[in-house]
Amino acid sequence: MAAPLRRREEMISQPVTPHVPAKRKQKKRAPKIFTKGEYMLMIFFFSIVAGFAIMMLNTQATITATNKDIQAIESKIEETKKENTDLSIQVSELSTYDRIWEKAKELGLEFEKQNVKVVPGQ
Repeated sequence: MAAPLRRREEMISQPVTPHVPAKRKQKKRAPKIFTKGEYMLMIFFFSIVAGFAIMMLNTQATITATNKDIQAIESKIEETKKENTDLSIQVSELSTYDRIWEKAKELGLEFEKQNVKVVPGQ
């Protein structure tokens, strides 16, 4: 039996060089602008600013809701004033002497001078 044929590239030997890992070049870091303490102060400052902004928005929303309620109450007051005016006009119309005299006649009441008493007053 014949030996298996080898490829020509395998037969040419290449020099063996030991594998040496390449040294990694350390990246140069940019100089730090702020220290950790300054970062903490900035975070604290921005947290305070954000908290105040949220408080202002909440206050504005409360003011808007209160103004809306005030306007609703004012409109109810105006309606009640109009209703009171209408009712006072009705009272003045219904309390005229002629109307009272007619109602008295309808109910069978008669005017007798000896039964009339004058009351000093208003």
